[in-house]
Amino acid sequence: MYRIAKTFKFEASHRLENLPEGHKCSHLHGHSYKVTLFLEAEELDASGFVVDFGNLKAFERMYISWPKGVDHRHLNDLFPWNTTAEQLAEYFYEKAKAIFPQVVKVGVRETETGYAEYWE
Repeated sequence: MYRIAKTFKFEASHRLENLPEGHKCSHLHGHSYKVTLFLEAEELDASGFVVDFGNLKAFERMYISWPKGVDHRHLNDLFPWNTTAEQLAEYFYEKAKAIFPQVVKVGVRETETGYAEYWE
């Protein structure tokens, strides 16, 4: 089995709903996010790749980069759900899996110490 990972960075703001009164994340704030795609294959393609890292830029162009993606955006304006790292990981998993069937997991790092993953 082969596994590769590729990380994409973006900056965005958000605020979280349904939190206890005074919770710091209920206020407008931002993060320097890192989204990591994990891809696996039992066999490599004819070029010796699980997926060519260069091909993964399609995901970045569609879902990360400004102006179509999440970079330098207010996440609450983009999504009707609470934009926790957990829910962002699921969102990016679904989008990446639709392009690259080899995707097995997506991780979202919100801070240096805060990280969430989603996989099926």
